[in-house]
Amino acid sequence: MTRKPKLLVTDDERDICNFVKSFFEMRGFEVITALNGDEAMAKLLKERPDIVIMDVVMRRAREGLEYLPQIKKILPSARVLMITGVDDAETIELAQKLGADDYITKPLVLEHLESMVLKMQRKGGRSLTTRQTN
Repeated sequence: MTRKPKLLVTDDERDICNFVKSFFEMRGFEVITALNGDEAMAKLLKERPDIVIMDVVMRRAREGLEYLPQIKKILPSARVLMITGVDDAETIELAQKLGADDYITKPLVLEHLESMVLKMQRKGGRSLTTRQTN
C-alpha cells in the first residue's frame, strides 16, 4: 500500500491552514497544521512530513525564516515551501540561503500551490525562482 504524501502547513491564520488542509486532503494528502513555528517544530519530528509549507511572517517578522534552518537540520529530507506576503528579493534570497526549496506569494492561488507541491513531491533539489500567484 502506498503511503499518502504528508504536508505540514504552518501559518498564523487558522483560516489559511484549514483552507489549504481541506484542499490537499481532497487530493489524497495527509495534512497537519500548525499556527506558529514552535507548534510546527513540535509536530515535525512526530509527523515527519514530506513537505513543509511555512509562512514567513507569523507572530514575528520573519518567524518562518527563523525556524527554517532548524527544520532542515532536524528533517533534511523535507522540502520546504515558504509563503510570503511580500515579494522582495532580500527575503527570497535569505530563504534560499537558509534552505528553502521554493516560495510562493500571497494571496494564495490553490491551483498554483498544488502544482508547486506536486513538483516538489516529484523532484528533489532546490528550484527557488520568482513565483507570482496573481
